[in-house]
Amino acid sequence: MVALPETVPVAPRQGRLLRVLGVAFGLAIIIGNSIGVGILRTPGDIAARLPSEPLFLGVWIAGGIYALLGALSLAELGAMIPRSGGQYVFVRRALGAYPGFIVGWSDWVSTAGTTAAVSIVLGEYSGVLFPALAGRETATAVATVLAFAAIQWGGIRWGDGVQQLTSLAKTVGFAGLILACFLLVGTHGPSAPTHAPTGAALFVAVTVSLQGVIYTYDGWNGIFYFSEEVRDPGRDIVRSTLIGVLMLISIYLLVNLAFLHVLSIGGMAGDPFVAGAAAKAIFGARGDTVIRSLMLVSMLSTINATQLMASRVPLAMSRDRLLPARVASVSAAGAPRVALLATTAVAVLLLLTGTFNQVLALLAFYFVLNYLLSFTSIFVLRVREPDAERPYRVWGYPWTTGIALLGSIGFLVASVAGDTRNSLRSLAILALSFPVFLLVQRGIRATPAR
Repeated sequence: MVALPETVPVAPRQGRLLRVLGVAFGLAIIIGNSIGVGILRTPGDIAARLPSEPLFLGVWIAGGIYALLGALSLAELGAMIPRSGGQYVFVRRALGAYPGFIVGWSDWVSTAGTTAAVSIVLGEYSGVLFPALAGRETATAVATVLAFAAIQWGGIRWGDGVQQLTSLAKTVGFAGLILACFLLVGTHGPSAPTHAPTGAALFVAVTVSLQGVIYTYDGWNGIFYFSEEVRDPGRDIVRSTLIGVLMLISIYLLVNLAFLHVLSIGGMAGDPFVAGAAAKAIFGARGDTVIRSLMLVSMLSTINATQLMASRVPLAMSRDRLLPARVASVSAAGAPRVALLATTAVAVLLLLTGTFNQVLALLAFYFVLNYLLSFTSIFVLRVREPDAERPYRVWGYPWTTGIALLGSIGFLVASVAGDTRNSLRSLAILALSFPVFLLVQRGIRATPAR
């Protein structure tokens, strides 16, 4: 995309975010944003496509390496540009206002949509675990979103504390599941012979499996939404990113090894909920309650993370005069309250209308596009701002970032091929976004800066 000339003045800041976050929060937001229902469901699909333990584990390792390369690449920008707002901030600086606008609104709505989607699943599981909540899935979901919004209204320290607590509970829960698989159940008997695909069929199976794995790893970018609030961004963002992604890779590999230990690759193949089958093998009739409880804790961590992250995007856009100046207001406790209210309203609206799945399907195209633009931004800024202070430079540049960029291009092509209808709709929305952008710019320009 071609960057537009910088003709719009930057809005003055209203209030300020607090620089109080450390590595512990960085790890908590990465774990909270990444580990969810995907790791409990995806292994069955992949085992069906790749019924070979080396191939099965290989795609999880490959997906982890891709996530690590991507995370370490964007860590350079996070340390170089310590502004909260996620990938919007990187793309806005490197490619200009319009590409930043595209990344900003799509990231904001999709993250709010994720909050809604996870909340409704939490409501469904709560109805099973607590009969008094049965039939009140939407009400439970809305109440959960509002409860986390109320906590975050009190400031970033409240959001930080809740994120660390819920992510710790999630990590302990998964560690308990892994240990139970290895310690409470003997290894499965001899597996039935399996036949992995070969040739072109193998290439297709690996490609589709990698898509599922990469989606499951996604969430490692969580710390970049809070760069301005990290006490030492030049050091702590890089540490959080490296340690956090390595923790994700370790947890995912151990979970899959645990499932293989209990069920075998054949027993996992095609099971839409491998974790439930493993829990049943370990705990018998109580297995369903155990795994639903683990998922409930896991979803609480995700909801808090996505609400915290999403509220930083409109804040950053407002500072750059891409949204009304009032959205940039921040409370004394470091809470972007107007942006938080807007984010909560979007999530609740998607919940009440039941449209979050459709919205997420449409925005899946932008999910990949945003990463592609972010990796491109690294190359652009290296050329255009060679002397800019960079507390951290990505290892192995340009090869590591180039691999991440090529992976994103391939992933984008695969996403378009796999969901052509929604991709075409997303392209139509992209085409319509330019006149909307111009109208927004005209409206903001006509409003006196405050």
